[in-house]
Amino acid sequence: MPDRRNWIGELLLRSPASLRALRNVPVFGNFIHRLSHQVLPADEKVWAQVEAGPARGLWFELNPRTGQAYLRGEPEPAMQKILAERLHPGMVFYDLGANIGYFSMLAARIVGTRGRVFSFEPDPKTASRLRKNVARNNLTNVTIVEAGIWSSSGTARFVAADPSSPDRGTGRFAVTGGTDHSLRDVMDALPVQCVALDDFVANSPPPDAIKCDVEGAEVEALRGAENLIRTRRPWILCEMHSETSARVTSEYLTGFGYTLEPVDDNHILALP
Repeated sequence: MPDRRNWIGELLLRSPASLRALRNVPVFGNFIHRLSHQVLPADEKVWAQVEAGPARGLWFELNPRTGQAYLRGEPEPAMQKILAERLHPGMVFYDLGANIGYFSMLAARIVGTRGRVFSFEPDPKTASRLRKNVARNNLTNVTIVEAGIWSSSGTARFVAADPSSPDRGTGRFAVTGGTDHSLRDVMDALPVQCVALDDFVANSPPPDAIKCDVEGAEVEALRGAENLIRTRRPWILCEMHSETSARVTSEYLTGFGYTLEPVDDNHILALP
C-alpha cells in the first residue's frame, strides 16, 4: 500500500497543469477532488529533486498536490537570483521564516562548508519537515532553530497555518488589536519560543545576509535586531505583507542608512 501511494503521489506531482486544472471544473472537479483524497491522503508526501534553477538537484519532501513549483525550481525567482548573485562561500546567512527550507538549502549550497546557515521556523510540524529536508541533503552547515523571530526573546502566541494548507506557509503571530480577526487569532494561538536576533548573536556568528519572510511580523523581527543592524550591517531581503508593514519597515531601515531596492511587488532588498 505505501508503495502504491508513493507511485500515485509521484504521478500527481509530475502531472501537467492542464490535468490538475480539471479540479476546477464544476461537478466533475468535485468528483476528482473526492476521488484523489480517497486514493491519496491529503498529508501524503513524496521525495523529489529540484529539476531546474539554482537549487537544481536538491531533495525535498513535497506534497504531490502543491509541490510543482518546488519541483521545477520556481519559488520566487527574483529572490533566488539575489541569493545566487550576492551570497558567497564562507558567508553566514539567516533565514527568518524558513518554512520547509528551500532558501535555506539553496543558501547552504552557495556558502559552502566554510559558511553557515541558521534557519528559524516556529511551526513544529513545518520545522520537522525542514529537518528531514536538510538531513536528506546532508547539509551539515545548516542549523535549525525551532523559534520565531520577535522584538524580544521569550514566548509569543503563534497561529499555525490552517490544516488545509499542505505546506503550512502562512503561520503568523497573534497580535491583539480589538478586531474579530485578532480575537480569533488569540483564541487559536499556541505559545512558541521566540528569540530576538540581538540576543541570538550573543552566542552565534552574526549574519552577513538575512532573508526575512515572517508573515507580517517583519517590523518586530527587525526591531529585535537593532544592534545587529547598526554594527554588523547585513544586507536584508525582506518580504512585505501589507502596505503599513512596507512603510514602517522601510522607514526603520533607511533610518540606519540603508538603501532600499525593489525586488518585485512584495520584496525589497536593503543594502547598507
